[in-house]
Amino acid sequence: MDAWLNEVQKHPALYFLCCSVIFRILHRFLQTVPSPEMVEADTWRTWKWRNLSVSLVHSMLTGIWAVACVIQHPVMVHEIHSTYTPSAYMLVVVSSGYFIQDAADIIFSGYAKASWEFLLHHVMVIWCFLYAVFTHHYVAGAVVALFVEVNSVFLHTRLLLKLAKVAQNSFIYTVNKLFNVVTYVTFRLGAQFYLTWYLIHHYSSLDHALYFLITMMLMNIMILIYFYRLLRTDFFSKGRSQNSGRKFAED
Repeated sequence: MDAWLNEVQKHPALYFLCCSVIFRILHRFLQTVPSPEMVEADTWRTWKWRNLSVSLVHSMLTGIWAVACVIQHPVMVHEIHSTYTPSAYMLVVVSSGYFIQDAADIIFSGYAKASWEFLLHHVMVIWCFLYAVFTHHYVAGAVVALFVEVNSVFLHTRLLLKLAKVAQNSFIYTVNKLFNVVTYVTFRLGAQFYLTWYLIHHYSSLDHALYFLITMMLMNIMILIYFYRLLRTDFFSKGRSQNSGRKFAED
């Protein structure tokens, strides 16, 4: 395992590229899978459906992987700056490849304006993850940050259901929204706020702590705004009609 890790660390850019290509192949494959009629009727919905489907696969893979890494090596939670395992390092490489591919997909598909929130998030994540992979610092921090992908499974499912115009009072939407809000608090807000606290508490002893703290604060603002929108739409909508497809990112 150590020999394999050394090989990855020698050529991280190559592995980023390989992972990005794999996720792009998955995107291409999903184009052959039938989607709901209301999705196929609109070009933007069709692209977003496939984009979110790839994101869902990434979330299921990396969310479980991140939790497993911490269970196997719990010290990473307490030493996010310098501690990691070969599995944790490869997790960050794979996830970086996904975010690079997804950012490129958003830009080159011509939907950067409609998906600007996701694009901004991806840029911040890519910068932090690339720093971790090339410097070997904050790899454990990146793994803890990937705990949010457990919530993303339900978050992406929610958006797919909205694109397919599934009724908010349906059983599948109701079950998903409950899991979504619980995991949002525990895995997304919990992971983000823990990392923020860690950076503040250990500020004087960490490399480039100011940059990472600013990045975390920006992400915290974004996820709190999105959490407000989530609660407003799913729990306090009072019979509001479904929003149009292009507005789903706001809800």
